[in-house]
Amino acid sequence: MSQPERIAPGEVWLVGAGPGDPDLLTRKAERLIGAADIIFYDALVGPGIIAMIPAGAERISVGKRSGRHSRPQESINDLLLAAALAGKRVVRLKGGDPSVFGRSTEEIEHLAAAGVVTRICPGVTAASAAAASGQASLTLRGLARKLTFVTAHARAGEALDLDWMALAQPDATLAVYMGRSAAGEISARLIAAGRAAETPVMVAVNVSLPNERLIRGNLKSLAFLVQTISDDDPTLLLIGEAVAGSAVELRDAATAEIASAL
Repeated sequence: MSQPERIAPGEVWLVGAGPGDPDLLTRKAERLIGAADIIFYDALVGPGIIAMIPAGAERISVGKRSGRHSRPQESINDLLLAAALAGKRVVRLKGGDPSVFGRSTEEIEHLAAAGVVTRICPGVTAASAAAASGQASLTLRGLARKLTFVTAHARAGEALDLDWMALAQPDATLAVYMGRSAAGEISARLIAAGRAAETPVMVAVNVSLPNERLIRGNLKSLAFLVQTISDDDPTLLLIGEAVAGSAVELRDAATAEIASAL
């Protein structure tokens, strides 16, 4: 049996919880969860992973969802610092990978300023899990030589300020995190910048969870594709030729559609 991962008293680990499925946790992440005295977790951490927190460990939700923040980032920073200075073994559970739009740098710098040691345990990011579920690749020889991760999250009242010309390059896959509410603007801006309207897209909802949905279409229909998605459902947009789906999957989908019509 593996020994528990060591967390020194007063140390903080930023741990990637992956997209939600406990089976997608790394073994290291599982051991760190079991070794913690206190765990601060995001809203995107799956319920199956929260259930793995030991009964004796304190658990504190610091989740953010669709602009409704339970705590400002500054408050989260202070909570982590207070727990570390109290000599606790601290785990900060973050959905996906802590280094992909996880605001890890802010927490690390705040803790480092007080002399607190911080370490990172990576996790499976949503784009990788979505591609796996959709039997697609994020890159494709000859068609998708680049992979770009962007976030569509902007502060209230601010425009979505992205380099649309760069993002519209035809030989790239674009993974847009937190993109549901901005789907219409993303579609219009990319097409205006030169991306083909027929570019394949895959909208991935609740990736890796039992209620996962994968919705396929093209760039010009992106705003329509997200209309039935709730504000509370984490949504990732994958855009590019590489995410059109495998021949086997598309064949099976077509067979199922024909069968349902008979």
